[in-house]
Amino acid sequence: MIYLTKYHIVFFALCINGIFGKGCVQLDSYSFDKITSKFQAALIKFDTAYPYGPKHDAYEAVCESAYSSPDLLTAEVQVKDYGDKENEDLAKRYNVNKENFPVVKLILKDKEPITFTVKDEKDFNADNLKRFIRSKTNVYIGLPGCLETFDKLAGKFIKSSDVEERKKLLVEAEELWNKAKGNRENKSAEIYVKIMRKMLEKGDDFVKHESSRVENVIKGKISKEKLAEMQEKVNILQSFIIHDEL
Repeated sequence: MIYLTKYHIVFFALCINGIFGKGCVQLDSYSFDKITSKFQAALIKFDTAYPYGPKHDAYEAVCESAYSSPDLLTAEVQVKDYGDKENEDLAKRYNVNKENFPVVKLILKDKEPITFTVKDEKDFNADNLKRFIRSKTNVYIGLPGCLETFDKLAGKFIKSSDVEERKKLLVEAEELWNKAKGNRENKSAEIYVKIMRKMLEKGDDFVKHESSRVENVIKGKISKEKLAEMQEKVNILQSFIIHDEL
């Protein structure tokens, strides 16, 4: 008897659909439950058949980034409103209207699906989709400016209520900062360390207040370089927020 793990299932699904390099699994009414049930979290895009355009490109970019995340499935359901009307039943099941395509849903085990929403069309981009995943799950997916090793330290830091343990984590972060390679990595490492220092000094509310301050700066008139810098800082600050457990 051959036992197929979730990795085998996804591998075959990718190969069958001929899009192995993109990391996006094509699902239909027959395979949807069988595959999504194997994962802690599944990001699903409901769309028209043969989708294209900037939103589709943004979603594909997230699929590529998430390919190495073992607990996250990134997939697509193409809904046809002609012929046999393939996957229309899935669209109805998840209250997806074709007028709103593409619709992205995050499906978590034993929880209600969460819909990705944006205030403006231009905000439907890869970075915001990643922020959406990070804010709703504990699945790791890198955001601009974030460093995985530091993100893990940030997670330990925010979950600990012991001051001495937090100080040890700060020392660990400072040591990693000293080993940072290149200006970009060095700059990000510095932000993590400074946030830890401020949290030790001012408490956990510092993250909330600093996030609000940076968001206000972003809303103002700033250069593209400054905007990118501030957005990366928001991403790093998000690493110090406790998200719902999967």
